[in-house]
Amino acid sequence: MAYNLLKGKKGIIFGALNEQSIAWKVAQRCHEEGAEIVLTNSPLALRMGELNKLAEECNAPVIPADVTSNEDVTNLFTKSMEHFGGGVDFVLHSIGMSVNVRKGIAYTDNNYEFTHKGLDISALSFHRVLQTAMKLDAINEWGSVVALTYIAAQRVFPDYNDMADNKAYLESIARNFGYQYGVKKHVRINTVSQSPTRTTAGSGVKGFDGFINYAEKMSPLGNADANQCADYCVSLFSDLTKMVTMQNLFHDGGFSFTGVTAAVIEQMEK
Repeated sequence: MAYNLLKGKKGIIFGALNEQSIAWKVAQRCHEEGAEIVLTNSPLALRMGELNKLAEECNAPVIPADVTSNEDVTNLFTKSMEHFGGGVDFVLHSIGMSVNVRKGIAYTDNNYEFTHKGLDISALSFHRVLQTAMKLDAINEWGSVVALTYIAAQRVFPDYNDMADNKAYLESIARNFGYQYGVKKHVRINTVSQSPTRTTAGSGVKGFDGFINYAEKMSPLGNADANQCADYCVSLFSDLTKMVTMQNLFHDGGFSFTGVTAAVIEQMEK
């Protein structure tokens, strides 16, 4: 059901790859709520994924951008502003990758070149996006920026590996840049800590099925799915949350504040 929460708003969605992607669901919901959007992903992801299908559905242009490139990110915002005839009202950062995870390298044996690459893509890219937007004055006053994260930034999930470090840095950027952009132009910046969700990226983490099953049993409301996460992001892009900024917002069915549940105890006693 649509409420026209984003009618007249314009935004950029980073990271949609296929129908499993949370960013894909967010793009669909933003479109349903009346927003105009630009879709972006890396040139490699565009070759691998199905973004043109989403672009047609949402009547959105696709502008490739390697988020580790200052030039690409600048080009993305410049072309988006040309397309919209002005600045944007919201941005979704849904980007994460670990070479160490992909290659099955244990956290204690991390290859630092791989670590640097993953950090650049997963976290530094968020700073690059915000810095570029600020320099170009690309985000309108009272705009909203959301980045997706995971509770491994605060708690140890052994096989989440260096992605946990990447997410911790991502959340810190949201706080620090949130202050600066808030003072400068009332732009709000938050992270959404989502339940484990079956996406292409998430499925690459060792033991991911275990993550999902455990979280389901530990969450009073159960795991939040990708569509529900999209709904939450829409609310953060809307004018209903204008005074929410610099927050790490848990969207996880209560997992983050639950010590133990009857379901977990029952499972342990079997």
